[in-house]
Amino acid sequence: MQHAALFEVRELITDIYFPIDAVISLVVPLSSGEIIETAMTGRDGVIGAGAALNGRISLNQAIVQIGGQILRCAVEPLKNILKEHPEIQALIGAHEQALFAQAQQSAACNATHAIENRLARWLLRAADLHGSDELPLTQEYIAQMLGVRRTSVTVVARTLQEAGMIRYRRGHIKLLDIPALQETACECYQTIKLNYDAFLRASNK
Repeated sequence: MQHAALFEVRELITDIYFPIDAVISLVVPLSSGEIIETAMTGRDGVIGAGAALNGRISLNQAIVQIGGQILRCAVEPLKNILKEHPEIQALIGAHEQALFAQAQQSAACNATHAIENRLARWLLRAADLHGSDELPLTQEYIAQMLGVRRTSVTVVARTLQEAGMIRYRRGHIKLLDIPALQETACECYQTIKLNYDAFLRASNK
């Protein structure tokens, strides 16, 4: 279900989630009620896998950003599988490293890059993980994830729409011109992809 929380901060993780076409955001909730996204994953990854490796307490809140199919596995059975299949353990470890690297990149991105570049990067990443150029997301939700005012997202989204890159209707965004969005996106879009590929390659050696 969209916007459902899979687990909360400092909560004992009992289940690990493998998104099929859903997109999951890892966020840090603040006392003000705001939530800031640190990383997102989808069909290329797994949520909560650190519980099967070295830690059972969640560091983030995991929220379903875009609803879809998600496979769920209890921690203990997965631990047993990892003991028998070190190659799977290596893949999951690589993904956990990629999420950590993504969180670091996100911090740098939020501090230095313009909202237009960040929004283009975020939309492209969400589309990659969802496997579709149609995203059922509101501007208010995107603003929360980016840690900016909704009015800022509205202005930038209008600019992207007027440039023919996206089409926005209430609660629905369609990406129309992927190459143009890639040109507009900050370097973080490609960096996150390159980091993920590098960690996976290293896990296979």
